[in-house]
Amino acid sequence: MTEGTTQDAAGGGRKAADPVRRLYATVLSCEAIVIALAIPVAISVLDVPGATAGAVCGGLAVVCLLMAGLLRFRWSFAAGSVLQVAIIATGFMVPAMFFLGAVFGALWLTAFWMGRKVRGLAAR
Repeated sequence: MTEGTTQDAAGGGRKAADPVRRLYATVLSCEAIVIALAIPVAISVLDVPGATAGAVCGGLAVVCLLMAGLLRFRWSFAAGSVLQVAIIATGFMVPAMFFLGAVFGALWLTAFWMGRKVRGLAAR
């Protein structure tokens, strides 16, 4: 067995999952759920037109899920950071998203910090 692979139950080799990338993907996936749940709030509570709420929040939810799948590329981390700013900006449509976007932005920054620590330990 080569370094960086593990054996699965069937005996075939597969690449070991990167725990740091998994952390980023988890943040983005949870964020997609929260931003999608902002759609009915925007429509029913804040009287935002359905097309606008669906396009903005639904589009950002889809982008979050796409970014979670594209984390194998270096540029995706910068794009994910820009996405955090865009999600905070949805607070202009649903004010609670200012807070929730900031929470997910903090989680994104924490993932950067934890990722550096994990990779630093792995390098030793």
